[in-house]
Amino acid sequence: MNVIFDIGMVLIKWDPRNLYRKMFADEAKMEWFLANVCNSAWNLEQDRGRSFSDAVKHITPHHPEFAAEIDAYDKRWREMIPGVIDGSVDILEILHKKGAPLYAITNWNQDKFNETKLNYPFLGLFRDIVVSGDEKLIKPDPAIFEICLERNKLKAAECLFIDDSEKNVKAAQAFGMHAHHFTSPEKLRADLKERGLL
Repeated sequence: MNVIFDIGMVLIKWDPRNLYRKMFADEAKMEWFLANVCNSAWNLEQDRGRSFSDAVKHITPHHPEFAAEIDAYDKRWREMIPGVIDGSVDILEILHKKGAPLYAITNWNQDKFNETKLNYPFLGLFRDIVVSGDEKLIKPDPAIFEICLERNKLKAAECLFIDDSEKNVKAAQAFGMHAHHFTSPEKLRADLKERGLL
């Protein structure tokens, strides 16, 4: 069975609050900023391939009072990553030792992902990583699953897809893959054992 991982929030933690709690004294103001200025819809366009510099230029004129905070989303991006999800990385390494073919599909800006790869050597265990920013496609678009399968000559029915997003999991299942909705390393480990992969 080919095992296809999501990366963010399955293997690597990510939360902009790790940065913005350093910049906002008021929690409510920070949450307003993340909901209305540098929000998930805005960030998703970076995952789709828009550069962070263009993203900053696009939104700053609409919220000039937050110019420093917006710029930090680009310049201090690494501070949004507090580290790895240890239990999940352990599972990845066990699967690799057992010889499981490992792949990844991640919604991640191409430039930021290239930076991230330098800090997390375990990402080298994957035979291929499909990065949304490179492909200008984001999950749950089935086209990004198709790229992974075609590029690596895989069959959907022979793949297990692991993602923390329920909509991405449902999209993978609709595409013909087996899938696991990730909520914790413990539950993932139990599912993989049940499937005979661990």
